[in-house]
Amino acid sequence: MKGSYREICPVPFEQQPLNEYEQLKESWFFRWATLEPVIYRKKLAWVWIWSWILVGPIAAYSFPLQKKPILFILSGGVGTSLIVGLLLLRLYLGWFYISDRLKADKVFYEESGWYDGQIWQKTPEVLTRDRLILSYQVEPILKRLQQTALVLASLIGSSSLLWFCLENT
Repeated sequence: MKGSYREICPVPFEQQPLNEYEQLKESWFFRWATLEPVIYRKKLAWVWIWSWILVGPIAAYSFPLQKKPILFILSGGVGTSLIVGLLLLRLYLGWFYISDRLKADKVFYEESGWYDGQIWQKTPEVLTRDRLILSYQVEPILKRLQQTALVLASLIGSSSLLWFCLENT
């Protein structure tokens, strides 16, 4: 590239897609999706376990543990899985936003406020760099989150099917 990147790119530093990606990758919550698979699963498992504090009393009131233990476990498991699902949705939306910003050939930015939005056409070099980051860094994260959501949806679906079978017998 001729000249410095600052001369080429008028987008404020914190609104540049590469810098937004770096900030997201370093943030406490969104970094979860970048962790090693075992650590990532442990974090989700901890959320699932701690969700029982909220969901357990509701499930126990609806299905007393002494009278309907299977329905208590199924309803609590589905409730906690829904909380984990909301967490996954938030992770996915954050990473999907960055994906869109890196993929786009134009960058929308605000110079000083919501009323003065501008659009900057990425140079071919910047576009290539951003799309490489998208392909090798962000898309694997999105795929991991989608796979996790699919597993979670399968667990909720199978629990619901088991519930339906138990209720109709």
